Amino acid sequence: MLTDDRRRELSDVLRPVAPPREITDIYTADQRERLLDVVRTQGPWKLIIAQHFASADELMATMSGAFPEGFTPSLDLCLTPTFRGYLANYGAVLYPELHDCFYNAQFLEHAKSYWNAEYAKPELMLFNINGPCANRDPGHLDSPSFRGVRHENAPTWLCSVMGKSGLFTDYLIKMAQVITWFLLDETSGFTYWPEGPLKAAARVLPPINNRVVVVQNEMMMHRGEANGPLDQQVPAGLAFDTVFAGDPTDRDSWLLKNGEDVIARHHTDELRFLVHWSAEVFADYDELKKNMDGSDDLSIDRAIDMMVDDLKAKGIKLDIPSQPLHDPQFIAALNAGYDLGGPTNYPAEAPLSAFQFA
Repeated sequence: MLTDDRRRELSDVLRPVAPPREITDIYTADQRERLLDVVRTQGPWKLIIAQHFASADELMATMSGAFPEGFTPSLDLCLTPTFRGYLANYGAVLYPELHDCFYNAQFLEHAKSYWNAEYAKPELMLFNINGPCANRDPGHLDSPSFRGVRHENAPTWLCSVMGKSGLFTDYLIKMAQVITWFLLDETSGFTYWPEGPLKAAARVLPPINNRVVVVQNEMMMHRGEANGPLDQQVPAGLAFDTVFAGDPTDRDSWLLKNGEDVIARHHTDELRFLVHWSAEVFADYDELKKNMDGSDDLSIDRAIDMMVDDLKAKGIKLDIPSQPLHDPQFIAALNAGYDLGGPTNYPAEAPLSAFQFA
């Protein structure tokens, strides 16, 4: 059990370089339609958690303690109908019709300005999409990247715990996101904790249609908010392998499917469509070179050793198993050493969706 002082110390780690900056109308109508066309024609798309996590312990390592003591969480419990796809990755756009959206000079200037940095390069672009949707996420971090240990070569849970630990600040790759929502529901916004998860929450207030934040989401707890009618937010039949796809017979119709069975159908006007653009940012040329030449990189083994040694010095002894990246007990124990228990407050207008415990 973490002491209150330790919880406050860990909370102070999770603060972005600057509060989110809000912008409006950053995409043109044509760009939005081309983005949706890729979603419409290149699916089907899997649930976010089906793409990134193999166990509940891995998922919990990116979140915070939201479950009652003694309750064993399962991935099924965490299912909400939010789906993801990548539009660009590894610095390359994956769909040529989106070239101008990804290699976007305006976005790069926003990223550099946010950090007061000289250089930036686009790194990835993804989307999250859903119809009416609950949100049981108590607050999470996007996966941070460190020199030598990053989302391309390490599991999400490890990068997240490294970020929460505060041990790897000197290795953290500066990132900035330009995150845009398209959503007509005027009750749903974006909750974030700019001063750490134990401090007050803030919101990007609805409506958030073509609204934007420039932000460092790897070091700031945040969460989307539930949207749409309550009785449609978790469709009957939702499963780990449910997929999202455009209806080939109707451009404004979208399907949730289990195999060939349609379990829900939504109109474009019911969607919450988030577009996440991310850039790596470098204060100066020396930092750019160090990030690119590998001269000061961590290894995965070294990162794990550093955290185990740090916890040992705090009286928590962990044995490193033969397969630490996928050992549920080790993942849970390592995360527990740096998990302060999550945000302590939520806006009254945007509560955490209720879990249904058996």
